[in-house]
Amino acid sequence: MTAAPAAPPRTALVTGAAGFIGYHLAQALLAAGWRVVGIDNLNDYYDVRLKQRRQAMLMQDQGFTIVNDSVETPGRMMGLFEAHRPDVVIHLAAQAGVRYSIENPRSYLESNITGTFEILEAARAFPPAHMLLASTSSAYGANTVMPYAETAKADHQMSFYAATKKATESMAHSYAHLFGLPVTMFRFFTVYGPWGRPDMALFKFTKAILEGRAIDVYNHGDMKRDFTYVTDLVAAIMLLIEAVPVRPEAGVVADGDSLSPVAPFRVVNIGNSEPVQLVDYIAAIEAATGKRATRNLMEMQPGDVPATWADTTLLERLTGYTPKTRVPEGVQAFVDWYRDYYGV
Repeated sequence: MTAAPAAPPRTALVTGAAGFIGYHLAQALLAAGWRVVGIDNLNDYYDVRLKQRRQAMLMQDQGFTIVNDSVETPGRMMGLFEAHRPDVVIHLAAQAGVRYSIENPRSYLESNITGTFEILEAARAFPPAHMLLASTSSAYGANTVMPYAETAKADHQMSFYAATKKATESMAHSYAHLFGLPVTMFRFFTVYGPWGRPDMALFKFTKAILEGRAIDVYNHGDMKRDFTYVTDLVAAIMLLIEAVPVRPEAGVVADGDSLSPVAPFRVVNIGNSEPVQLVDYIAAIEAATGKRATRNLMEMQPGDVPATWADTTLLERLTGYTPKTRVPEGVQAFVDWYRDYYGV
């Protein structure tokens, strides 16, 4: 008998593919045999050369295709969906950063709101099997009950960045309800690791410490974050791809599940489920660099929150996976990458 032909590889559309998380996710998808179509506008919010280097590395794989444009460009996403008919869409493109959203809120409106609208309209015309859209732990805003559970109300965002991400959750839910599009929103918690963003604390602290400069420590160091190593985040996303939400019969949802009673829509936390004091995070950087930090103690930044902590029970229930990388291990990996990349 003639063997049946191998099934063609599935296609994933990854927005923000040259970004920190997008790069790592695209790598994982390619390694798993997916065809990956990426889009990234390579904007100058931080060093474009870092994005170009990530993109160049991905382009070494024949299964990777990239378009350099913005997701909010009218018709661009519609054209990509029509041309490639993606099986899965992972929407990571966004204007990031809590503090920058105070200085330049319009860029968040255009990228996060309008860009997500363009993607949802394209998915309405050419429905994928599953859409996974990045949200943020900042959506929990002023909530003080921790760990943050997906079923908790999240109505009081404290930055415009967080407000735009929460708005995309509502937008995606309406499309899931109206058009039956399966959507998973994942809220991630302070992601860090090699190839990370220069505007994030780990990158800024490492650079300053190695250069012998003081670091700015907000709220006098009295802050906790649920630091999530990037490969743990990617592993969770890869597993969630297969956990496609289904509209519940008669609107009955299991306890602890964030599944919508009226749509194939779910919110899932991805975090390390272990809050770490900022001073301990700095200590891990000092240990990895072998240098002591000079601290410039500052007041809390507007729009920031004193603590984040993820309840990952739902993630584990859906995938059997729980992120495990400890901060000292993850910080060491970043510092090793930083020294190698910058020749320090």
